[in-house]
Amino acid sequence: MPNAIADLLFTGGPVLTGETTGRATALAVREGRILAVGGDELSELAGPGTEVVDLRGRLLLPGFQDAHCHAVAGGIELGQCDLTGTTGVQEYLDRIAAYATANPDAPWISGSGWSMESFPGGTPSRALLDRIVADRPVFLTNRDHHGAWVNSRALKLAGIDADTPDPADGRIDREPGGAPSGGLQEGAMSLVAGLIPEVTRADRLAGLLRAQRLMHSLGITAWQDAMLCASNGYPDISDAYFAAAHDGSLISAVAGALWWDRDRGADQIPELEEKRERFTVGRLRSGTVKFMLDGVAENFTAAMTVPYRDAHGHPTTNHGLSFIDPAALPEYVAALDALGFQAHFHALGDRAVRDALDAVAAARAANGFRDTRPHLAHLQVVHPDDVPRFRALGATANIQPLWAAHEPQMDELTLPFLEPGPAGWQYPFGDLERAGASLAAGSDWPVSSPDPMRGIHVAVNRAHVGGDLPPFLPHQRLTLGAALAAYTAGSAHVNHLDDTGHLRPGYRADLVVLDRDPFGAPPEEIGESTVDLTYIDGVRVYAATAA
Repeated sequence: MPNAIADLLFTGGPVLTGETTGRATALAVREGRILAVGGDELSELAGPGTEVVDLRGRLLLPGFQDAHCHAVAGGIELGQCDLTGTTGVQEYLDRIAAYATANPDAPWISGSGWSMESFPGGTPSRALLDRIVADRPVFLTNRDHHGAWVNSRALKLAGIDADTPDPADGRIDREPGGAPSGGLQEGAMSLVAGLIPEVTRADRLAGLLRAQRLMHSLGITAWQDAMLCASNGYPDISDAYFAAAHDGSLISAVAGALWWDRDRGADQIPELEEKRERFTVGRLRSGTVKFMLDGVAENFTAAMTVPYRDAHGHPTTNHGLSFIDPAALPEYVAALDALGFQAHFHALGDRAVRDALDAVAAARAANGFRDTRPHLAHLQVVHPDDVPRFRALGATANIQPLWAAHEPQMDELTLPFLEPGPAGWQYPFGDLERAGASLAAGSDWPVSSPDPMRGIHVAVNRAHVGGDLPPFLPHQRLTLGAALAAYTAGSAHVNHLDDTGHLRPGYRADLVVLDRDPFGAPPEEIGESTVDLTYIDGVRVYAATAA
């Protein structure tokens, strides 16, 4: 038993330590670190100045960590025209009209969050926007940020008409006859996005701090932002992190993933080394490089080994897009690995997953097994032959569990266009775990909700909270323990935060108290759990009103 007196003492457990030896019922904290984990005997560590928190049967666990999100973008969008939380077209239009009325001096109406399932074929119409906002351009990205909905004014300003060719990395959705219909996919978004007045430095910093408050309320104590120093039409939000890390307002530990410019080659590596040094300050560490290898399945740009079907169920020749030359990718990854960089891949289709694993294999062959902790995010479709390669190569499977459920975007915009093989290889969390892969978890917020308990609910149930649809590929379920481990220890490993993710003496006191013990309730109630308390380094950063 330590002789020191605790600053903070939790009693009345359970305490989920992340160890295999079972649960404790009490935990003591001193000077931002875990002092002891145990039971009633820890009451001896309480002194006159000790803050004692009675858990009253609520679960205490390590702080959640998000292994793939876009926090600044999410925070900015919270202050823009927000279309999340609904799939109703009329609700979209009402919100857009209300935002336009409330912001009469805004030169553009910008925002995000609409769902492809809301529109036939997943493609929205400019005519709908023209009816409510005709005098100003409108640019609204969908919830996965791989497509945009624009009005006629925006198209005219960008000079997009029936004669405008599709860019190599995207598509302009068209009406019969070739006129643009109002949807822009992938790289075509940049044709309009480049005209939007730039979000200011102050806006980006405010977005980051807004995001941090939300993350803390959800029990997230650290994260990996998957798009620092972006290019290829994506906004660069790195100055927000730089400012917050310098002035101390960045309370959470953040791993910054530096963007790989897909229009360039290995010549950018020295610049990435310079950025790693510049953006490693305070709570920010930027030793990761993000490779966006493909798009998404709903607009047929995810890179597949088996081609997509058309709307009539017939085979096509479309295998999706590879944004980075698969032949050159191994060279890039091996060179970065030799310099100690972590590789973080956006790999959604099974061909992209294979390309990423091939690149990791090349790095291992060239450099040996270095502690660079490469990870592959999204993993919508994974060929069965590639599942065991994750463990063999030491590559972490970075899962976004909220997507692994039946919903219109899956049932109407994905399943009809996939052959039976790929359709059954989606989000193979269970197979990956059984094959010994290390699992991390994230949200891809603002693509989907950042709430870890909602993601954990789907990982366990393969169905959404309160949904009435059957489980999606139920043999790929995770246990509650495995899902919680992915959001804690698994993501801590990916984020190189080796003194977090478990509750062990000497580890940082990054802690979460839920409003209940989800292990004591039916699995279908997991997603109803909320966060009562969040601590970083033993300091409370969030408390629910009733906590």
